[in-house]
Amino acid sequence: MSTLAPNKRKIFNDPVHGFITIPNELVFDIIEHPYFQRLRRIRQLGLTPLVYPGALHTRFQHALGAMYLMGVAIDTLRQKGNEITPHEEDSVILAILLHDIGHGPYSHALEHSIVHCMTHEDLSILFMKRLNEKFEGKLTDAISIFNDTYPKRFLHQLVSSQLDTDRLDYLKRDSYFTGVSEGVINTDRIIAMLNIHNDELVMEGKGIYTIEKFIMARRFMYWQVYYHKTVVAAEQMLIHILKRAKELAEAGIPLFGSPPLQFFLANRLTKTDFLERYDVLDTFALLDDFDIYAAMKVWAYHSDPMLSYLSSSLINRKLFRVELQNEPFDLNYIAAVKKQVGTTLFDSLNEDMNMVFEGTITNNAYNPESDKIKILYRDGVVVDITEASEQINVSVLSKSAMKHFLCYPKLA
Repeated sequence: MSTLAPNKRKIFNDPVHGFITIPNELVFDIIEHPYFQRLRRIRQLGLTPLVYPGALHTRFQHALGAMYLMGVAIDTLRQKGNEITPHEEDSVILAILLHDIGHGPYSHALEHSIVHCMTHEDLSILFMKRLNEKFEGKLTDAISIFNDTYPKRFLHQLVSSQLDTDRLDYLKRDSYFTGVSEGVINTDRIIAMLNIHNDELVMEGKGIYTIEKFIMARRFMYWQVYYHKTVVAAEQMLIHILKRAKELAEAGIPLFGSPPLQFFLANRLTKTDFLERYDVLDTFALLDDFDIYAAMKVWAYHSDPMLSYLSSSLINRKLFRVELQNEPFDLNYIAAVKKQVGTTLFDSLNEDMNMVFEGTITNNAYNPESDKIKILYRDGVVVDITEASEQINVSVLSKSAMKHFLCYPKLA
């Protein structure tokens, strides 16, 4: 690790982890870059403050927290005899620091409306490649780790897996800022029990109860915070606000918006545009929560009834009703709700005025199909957590829990 110049020796006072120091000058320079500073203007939990008023933390805070936990994890693994070179440490720290840099404002809403051709993971890779050009190839191995092409696979698992430091930070941080104590996890204990076996990240057997609690906490946080029905309602409203705004902009109808927002509303961009046009990614880097929120404040008075109604309702927290159930909604029931909403709100059954939104939400507390949590016992035996768990039935928690939702205005 390089020695920091005096003007780059900075400490962040984080309410979750305490003091976070910057490990080297490259990390300092990347944090100072406008691409990364933009994360200060993007909330970690989007519209969740409409339900949990304290959830005002940002993706900037989360990225620093994940970086801090990565440093702790690397120290722990080294103490157990696992070889991680200084360069690999620098690279994996850069990979986790930048893992969310591709998130846009209200990212999941944006991905389903005006930038649907690119996921935030796709955009993170593009930003990392752009930064790699600026910093003369110093992020090459960080990108390789992020993409899971680096020879030591466990380094990628520390960035992206069911026990990654991203997940460890956001669960603890989101629980802290929402006040949902069911989501509290013991990150110190989890990291202390990490080890490497056959180039894979494993949990030592004596840490099994902590992992059971971790899986339960994740299940609770999804239902109580991330998929809280009022949060679902708000996000659906925003998705359809942006979709409607894009329809109007593409039809040539004037709309207020910052230049970056106007650019994405008026243009039907493809993945190729992001890959081949230098200006597209730079324009995306100018978008943040303030662009969307300022636009909605003005759109609340737009002449288009759908755009104005949705924008005014979201700004003033007149949120839609949400019905949740395990089975799909009856088509006749949906049609009846649409008819009632259409005639009550607009005296119209015009399809353009559809204010009834439907879909599904899925809760995967633990998904053994994508990346298993493996328990390593003292005798060298390695088993999946679903087989090793004694206190709770993790095999049940590993099954996807899907719910269907119907979202529409409150008419009474």
